[in-house]
Amino acid sequence: MEMADVTMHIDETVGHERRTKIADTVRGHNGVMAVAHHDEKPHLMIIEYNPDAVTSQELLQVVLDQGVHAELIGL
Repeated sequence: MEMADVTMHIDETVGHERRTKIADTVRGHNGVMAVAHHDEKPHLMIIEYNPDAVTSQELLQVVLDQGVHAELIGL
């Protein structure tokens, strides 16, 4: 299985609990292996996924659907 990762920047300042809920939603999406977010860099979320199952644009939409503004960085 091929794996890739993408870094997502969330524009709003959201607390740990809300970031965790966003990460859990992303983690539950088909093709996502892992999601990391840290309090030291609260605007960043790293998503590890199978590009054969889901695209980075689809993952961005999952985050946007959580009511925040975000963009992919480092592509």
